[in-house]
Amino acid sequence: MLDAASASWEDVAAGIARGLVAVLPVGAVEQHGPHLPLLTDTVLASGVARRIAEGVDGLLLPAIAYGDAWSAEDWVGTLSLSPETLRRSIEDIGRGLRRMGVRGLVTVNGHFGNREPINLAARALGEAGFPVLHLDYPRLEALAAELMESEPAGPGFYHADEVETSMMLALAPGTVRMERAAPEYPAFPELFGSEPMKLSAFNRSGVFGDPRPATAAKGEELIGGIAGESLRLIGIWRGKWGI
Repeated sequence: MLDAASASWEDVAAGIARGLVAVLPVGAVEQHGPHLPLLTDTVLASGVARRIAEGVDGLLLPAIAYGDAWSAEDWVGTLSLSPETLRRSIEDIGRGLRRMGVRGLVTVNGHFGNREPINLAARALGEAGFPVLHLDYPRLEALAAELMESEPAGPGFYHADEVETSMMLALAPGTVRMERAAPEYPAFPELFGSEPMKLSAFNRSGVFGDPRPATAAKGEELIGGIAGESLRLIGIWRGKWGI
């Protein structure tokens, strides 16, 4: 793996010559309850992206630390990009990678609100002839059902809960304050997902679920399972594009 945070331009040039692909984590600066830091999504996306880059001997790019976190803006500390700004940022990075000869880009998304901007950027870059595979923690729901003791607050909805807390305990345990961890299971409005909605309209603490059963061991299994499935999908993608 080549880490852009410590690589020189000559290192990158040598990597490009051997046909590497780039891996870009995309996170957010968003509240994660009283016990997790604002950069949780960025830390998680970066940790998973590193495992993936190691597995494909790829170029690990610095994370885009900000995302589309509009739905959590009512909590102090959350800073959000517009969907257009995020999409354009990914497109600009993709164009730069293509210009220097990188053969393709894998995005690793750590935040729900980023999905549409990343997808639109991937479509635009693909239409321009630059392959992009956008990954959103594949197999997470199945892994969570197998490994977690607590129930999710909603189907496929993991935020400041046992899932994210376990992953943070595996990646950045010094930032987790388990003494502050407390459950909240809000009642989701019937129109949730069907219209734009601030999460503070039905949630007080910013926690969705129960973070208390979280452990680093569970987090490591989650990360390993997500990375393994990601590598499988990347293999299919590279075969399709001949990269």
